[in-house]
Amino acid sequence: MIRKISSLLLVGTLASTAYGEKFDLEALIEAAKAEPPLSVYDSTGKIKTQAQAFAKKYGIETTGTKIKAGANIKMVVSEAKANNVRSDVVIISDVPAASAQLLQTGYTYSYLPEDMVDKIPSQFRDPLVVSNSPVVWTYNTALNDTCPVDNIWALTDPEWKGHISMPDPLNKSVYTDFFNQIAMHHDQKIADAYEAHYGKPLKTDLNNATEAFVAALAANQPLLTNSDSDVAAAVGAPDSSENFIGIMSSAKYRENENGMKLGICDTIKPMTGLLYPKFMMITKGTDSPNAAKLFVHYMLTEEGYAPQAIDGKISTNIDNEIPAQEPSGVAAHLDELLKYDTTTAQDDWASRQEWQDLWALARAGQL
Repeated sequence: MIRKISSLLLVGTLASTAYGEKFDLEALIEAAKAEPPLSVYDSTGKIKTQAQAFAKKYGIETTGTKIKAGANIKMVVSEAKANNVRSDVVIISDVPAASAQLLQTGYTYSYLPEDMVDKIPSQFRDPLVVSNSPVVWTYNTALNDTCPVDNIWALTDPEWKGHISMPDPLNKSVYTDFFNQIAMHHDQKIADAYEAHYGKPLKTDLNNATEAFVAALAANQPLLTNSDSDVAAAVGAPDSSENFIGIMSSAKYRENENGMKLGICDTIKPMTGLLYPKFMMITKGTDSPNAAKLFVHYMLTEEGYAPQAIDGKISTNIDNEIPAQEPSGVAAHLDELLKYDTTTAQDDWASRQEWQDLWALARAGQL
């Protein structure tokens, strides 16, 4: 096992987390067994496996359902407004939307078991972040000995026109959120990278270096996809004769076992990729509050989180480890990944349309 780096930075946000109450695991198990069946939701299919394992361990009927973040939020809001809460635990990667639409409205609340307080770094407690998921720049290892680019500005050069692949930022908000994150917290790194690549300072009519990079990347006509799986296929197909650089979830590196040729661009500056958090919340009005708390506790354990850990998704419990057999090798590159700062999640939420407009205009050649 590889000890994961526990110094990942993610500053706390606006909601209040229920923790500090005396924790009695045996009493919680007994109370949970007396409640109705549990329903849990996450954006990964691994939640089905985790729910089944939880049910077997505790004898509590539990259903895990894969659902996209937007649909998950819409479901919780609709149930709360109808006073007909059916969901119990929701795990959501769209931090700005979850903050604005679920936590601030009181439709969900964050719960951290007292016996886990010392295991979860303070920046992940309030609201509770269950994990951080890597998204990394990726190249085809069959076509290249090493990553063929060493600077993100190279991706805006003519030689890479049409040969960058990524999920469409107009459909996947994690990218517009990180555009804003980079502009607010790392813009100087983007400006410095420009000067390192071109040998002269950046001059732009846009508001900052990040906007200039985003506009240049969009104008270079990247191949946009509906999923990370499609990015993986574009970049790492074993029979490909064309070089593509892509950005995708490290979870897709499991396809290397099926012949894909995916490798982390660990030479690219100023960042190899991104880490985005997932909130784990309990719905207000659940009729299985103790079972929900028990499931939260289970997901914070090494046993409970293992099915997602194998994909490189990093538990916030410092006692848990990234498995040595995790296929991407991302554990060696965590310090090269930008970390999401939730103190500006509301600004990310408010600015999404502006970033989408910038992307669309640049891609259409109208900037």
